[in-house]
Amino acid sequence: MRLSAYKSGTPLPGTSATGEPLEARLSGAGFKLGAPLFVRIFKREFELEIWLKRDGRFQRFATYPICYFSGALGPKLRHGDLQSPEGIYKIEARQLNPASRWHRAFNLGFPNAFDRTHGRSGSYLMVHGGCSSVGCYAMTDPAIDDIYRLASAALTAGQPGFQVHALPFRMTEAALASRTSHAQAPFWNELKPLNDAFETTGLPPDIAICDGHYRIAPPGNSRANPLEAGCRRL
Repeated sequence: MRLSAYKSGTPLPGTSATGEPLEARLSGAGFKLGAPLFVRIFKREFELEIWLKRDGRFQRFATYPICYFSGALGPKLRHGDLQSPEGIYKIEARQLNPASRWHRAFNLGFPNAFDRTHGRSGSYLMVHGGCSSVGCYAMTDPAIDDIYRLASAALTAGQPGFQVHALPFRMTEAALASRTSHAQAPFWNELKPLNDAFETTGLPPDIAICDGHYRIAPPGNSRANPLEAGCRRL
């Protein structure tokens, strides 16, 4: 349905109908271009959320419909499996591509340290324009224009990198309980505390990867707050 809507020029479900320029939408919501950024992806819901920092916390600015991702619920495990990644990723300026073959893009940085510890393989997994995917999240060109501008502006204004939480679904107790027999249930249960920490505080948690597991790390400078042996910050 999404692909046919895209091909016909019909707005995807959830697309904003205002038609206002990005700057006007930001101003109307009390944000400025260049504010620190945080991104959440929910596969089952086909949604990408943009959160911007204001008054010491991140507030949701917009939810964009995902046009297409390949594969099913569950993380990417190996090159060629057509799965779109799940996990916690950090995006820095070098990962932005303003001249992607899919209009604009940023590289998720898959595989990260967690993925590599578990033998997961693949490369060039992106959030990009268009509505086609072999492991990426395709957002359409107008949506990626907004997302790219917000990301580029945040990094240019001094944010060293922003987190992307790529999640299989909204991490409710009920959603997890309904999937206890799924092969990836242990992995998803590991992501839930990270999701819950953000929803409680309004701040993306500092994250470490410890002996092949995601953990919430002590905040701040690693010298002042050293990690346990076997851990490294995301």
